[in-house]
Amino acid sequence: MHQLTHHHFADAETAYEDAQYVIFGVPYDGTTSFRPGTRFGPRAIRELSYNFESYDPATGVDLAEVPFADIGDIEPARLPELVVGQVREVVADIVRDGKVPVMLGGEHTVTVGAVEALAPDCYVVCDAHLDLRDELYQTRYSHGCVTRRIYDAGVREVVIIGARSGCAEQYAFADRVTVYTADDIRERGIAAVLDEVSRAVAGRRVYLSIDADAIDCCATPGVGTPEPFGLTPYDIRDVVRAFAPHAVGFDYVEVCPIDAGQTAAVAAQLVREFIARRWRHDRPGQT
Repeated sequence: MHQLTHHHFADAETAYEDAQYVIFGVPYDGTTSFRPGTRFGPRAIRELSYNFESYDPATGVDLAEVPFADIGDIEPARLPELVVGQVREVVADIVRDGKVPVMLGGEHTVTVGAVEALAPDCYVVCDAHLDLRDELYQTRYSHGCVTRRIYDAGVREVVIIGARSGCAEQYAFADRVTVYTADDIRERGIAAVLDEVSRAVAGRRVYLSIDADAIDCCATPGVGTPEPFGLTPYDIRDVVRAFAPHAVGFDYVEVCPIDAGQTAAVAAQLVREFIARRWRHDRPGQT
């Protein structure tokens, strides 16, 4: 059952039936291994969304005129595999109704359910961590196993952008996927990397996941597993701009609002950016 929150994302005024894009939250952090609190991420992102004008100058889109809805939060189960199942069910419903899902985490584990429901050709993720463990703390459904579960579910075209952390075993497994480290981005520039990735996934169904910790923790410290020497908010914005027009689903996860709001502000703005870019692409008669 969905448990509706009192707050919804700013400008998400459209009824579900009429919406093309549907936001929902998953306030879950049951497998957190360092700092708890990402369960408060969806609420923080929604609250910060009210800081922004409805008009997006970069696209010329007024979000107040875009048909998108916020159906509130899933009331998550305790066990991570059950939460994955809950997410899978909600995303399957949204997709069956012909709408694009936009999920607010919560810890990264929630992404597994969304990807299983959508069965995309490619999974593009911005993350400080490889998340390629087969198991962490006696569960295969941990935030440290997300990308591995997605790979095992049959999505073999995996692109990780911004990675800079993982054990030796994960780095060995990473040979099977495509990894652009944070240092790669710094050396080559995000534009060159995105050009390469965009060519590789052209015409394919892409799911896009943003883990807040992909960004350098010195810029956005409100995350559960902070890593320095990361990407910039501009880099992440470029990733969202590159894939928003065609992505079959999108999530922004791992916001842990212990800072002054900067991490949730970046997340809220990029959710807006995703919806605006997608709407400009989908809108009939619009180039």
